[in-house]
Amino acid sequence: MYRCCRGSSPVSRCSLMAADMAVPGKAEGEAAGCGSPLLFPGPSMSPRLFLLLLSLACLAGRVGALIEGLYCGQEVCYDVLGVGRESSKADIGRAYRQLARKYHPDRYRSNEEKENAHNNFLLVATAYETLKDEETRKDYDYMLDHPEEYYRHYYHYYSRRLAPKVDVRIVILVTVCVISIFQFYSWRSSYNEAIKYLSTVPKYRIQATEIAKQQGLLNRAKEKGKNRRSKEEIKEEDEERIRDIIKNKIDIKGGYQKPQIYDILLFQIVLFPYYLFKYITWYIHWVYRFNIKREEYGEEEKLYLIRRNMKMSQTQFDSLEDDRKKLFLEEELWKRENYEIYKNQEEEKMKLKMASDPRWKRYRRWMKNEGPGRLTFADD
Repeated sequence: MYRCCRGSSPVSRCSLMAADMAVPGKAEGEAAGCGSPLLFPGPSMSPRLFLLLLSLACLAGRVGALIEGLYCGQEVCYDVLGVGRESSKADIGRAYRQLARKYHPDRYRSNEEKENAHNNFLLVATAYETLKDEETRKDYDYMLDHPEEYYRHYYHYYSRRLAPKVDVRIVILVTVCVISIFQFYSWRSSYNEAIKYLSTVPKYRIQATEIAKQQGLLNRAKEKGKNRRSKEEIKEEDEERIRDIIKNKIDIKGGYQKPQIYDILLFQIVLFPYYLFKYITWYIHWVYRFNIKREEYGEEEKLYLIRRNMKMSQTQFDSLEDDRKKLFLEEELWKRENYEIYKNQEEEKMKLKMASDPRWKRYRRWMKNEGPGRLTFADD
């Protein structure tokens, strides 16, 4: 007895089985092997038409599973390599190597033979790529067994084809590291530029020079012999000492402050759980002390409320002078109503200053007479 849709030639086997159906009592048992609904011939159906329909029904289970554009197209990957579905990975690799040597285009001379070999070589390579991976092979076997789930087959096929070859986590880690390195060097460059500028400001340069003289770092005796240096080298060394003193003595805040390794993006991400836990603890402590127990605000808490009212970051607030912070405390700006009064007063002062400033007057006059959006016509 022949079983339908098994082996490499389902058409011939189903045809033989259909021929056997002409024998009474044998048709029902053999047709059940096809896995297809039985089509019993009616009074008006000819035997030839019945054989044709039965052959098509036997082929539907296998041909319907092959979708053009997916995997090996209308070819079965197992048949391309000459292996079965139960073959091991080693058998698949052995069959691929043999067929790759057979269909390699360099073995042929004429253009037509090379083209045919090239097409066969690509088909063999596609079949091997499909069956060598366990997950892809599993999806392919599922497609052969469930040909009706078209959308699922397309989704799994293209999701694997378009998936990144490198782990996304590695890409994110490398990107964060690159950004962190760029951030640190950019920050350090800005800090060095700020120190270089401050070394030219007379106020800081005179103080740094006096400190250097007191420590005996300047006006050293000139070396003799091999250690003798030029005036340019001595001058550059003195400038470097002055900049080092400014670095150690001055506290630059804001965007030009000294870079800290813990402030770069990589450490911020790593330490984020710690910062989150610290903030939650601080917030609970704040609510308990000042909302439940009704304690008085300390200086640190008052400055925090002032900064929050002004909507300034910690770096911006730290860059303010200490005298100005004391003024904020004297004005009691941590209270919302006092801050609103202070804000309105500052806005009025700014308006009066701009109204009395000659440069601002010239700017307003230019905007009124010759500024953008004004239409003028030249007379002939």
